[in-house]
Amino acid sequence: MKKTLLCVIAIATLLSCNTKKETPKEVKEEVKEEVVIKKETKEIKNAFGEPITATSFLDKNAIAEKYNTLKAGDTLSIAFESTVNSVCQAKGCWMKLALEDDKHVMVKFKDYGFFVPKDIADKNVVVQGKAYVSEMSVDEQKHFAKDAGKSEEEIAAITAPKRTYSFMAEGVLVK
Repeated sequence: MKKTLLCVIAIATLLSCNTKKETPKEVKEEVKEEVVIKKETKEIKNAFGEPITATSFLDKNAIAEKYNTLKAGDTLSIAFESTVNSVCQAKGCWMKLALEDDKHVMVKFKDYGFFVPKDIADKNVVVQGKAYVSEMSVDEQKHFAKDAGKSEEEIAAITAPKRTYSFMAEGVLVK
C-alpha cells in the first residue's frame, strides 16, 4: 500500500513538472499594445500651467489687430494660437510667438509657476491669459537676448527701450 501511494505521488509530481504554462499569444500582444498606448499618452500630454478653458481662440493675425488697439497699461483677457519663434534656452521661462508682419509677442508665465520645454521652437501653441503692451528697458532686452543665446555683438547693439507686445500666460498647450 505504501509502495502504491509513493508511486502515485511520484507520477503526479513528474506530470506536474512536465506541464507547460502556456500564455496565449493574444495576451502577450495586448500587453504590448497597452505599453504603446501609455507612450502615446505621454506624447499627447503637452499642457503647462492651468488648463485652457477657452472654447475659441484668435489666430496670430487677429491677435495682432487687438494689440494695435491697446495702449500701455491696458490688458485684455484672451486666448490665441501662434507659432513659437524662440524659447528661453536657460530653463524655458519665456517664449516669443509669431504675429503678422514679422512682429512677435513676448510670453511669460503667471507667477513664474511653470515653464515650457526648450525645444518647441517652430511648433504651434495655444496660450490663454492676459495680453498687454509695455515698454521694455534696455537691461531687460539684453537679459532676454542673453537667454536666447545671442552673440555679445548683438547684445551690445541694444541701446534703446522699445514698445513690446507682452502676454502673461496662465496656461499653454503645445500642439
